[in-house]
Amino acid sequence: RTASIAERHEARVVRVAHRQIAATRNSGARAAMGELFIFVDADTIVTEAVVRAAVDAMRGGAVGGGASVEFDGAVPWYAKLLMPVFAWFYRASGLAAGCFLFCSRDAFVTVGGFDETFFGAEEIVMSRALRNHGRFVVLTEAVTTSGRKLRTHSGVEVFKILVRLALRGPQAVKQREGMELWYAARRQDPKKNV
Repeated sequence: RTASIAERHEARVVRVAHRQIAATRNSGARAAMGELFIFVDADTIVTEAVVRAAVDAMRGGAVGGGASVEFDGAVPWYAKLLMPVFAWFYRASGLAAGCFLFCSRDAFVTVGGFDETFFGAEEIVMSRALRNHGRFVVLTEAVTTSGRKLRTHSGVEVFKILVRLALRGPQAVKQREGMELWYAARRQDPKKNV
């Protein structure tokens, strides 16, 4: 559905079958013709104000950055409780959320793009690489992303994933096993018939 929407707006669509987020983003960057890159998940809504702020940041010398994140619709109580903590952590740590990350072509090339040895948390690795290369900003402007995964997975399922990631560290996201939240078949969102 995303590709047909993009094509209706005369965007060039690059079709890939990687089933790996980092590799897919790198394919898009290789096909891009501009000097400024904005990586956006298909289930994320980005306003004109966010795009302007990202472009202004890069034109002002930032090598890259991210944005604040809000969820569409209702999310479970545990997400409402944890989101301010994650938002503070990402902002304080200078990290972009995976649903929206921007950078200049030069910075992208210099850091080698998204690290394809990661099946998840590639945005954290990329944020750190960009931050080591220059000024990295997290915009106050917010994108709206889907809360579907939070609505379709129980708090226990999400907690198990977070514990596994904490215990195994980076090795936990270097294989597809255990990354079902990102790579398993899509569950039906109770909020919508999508």
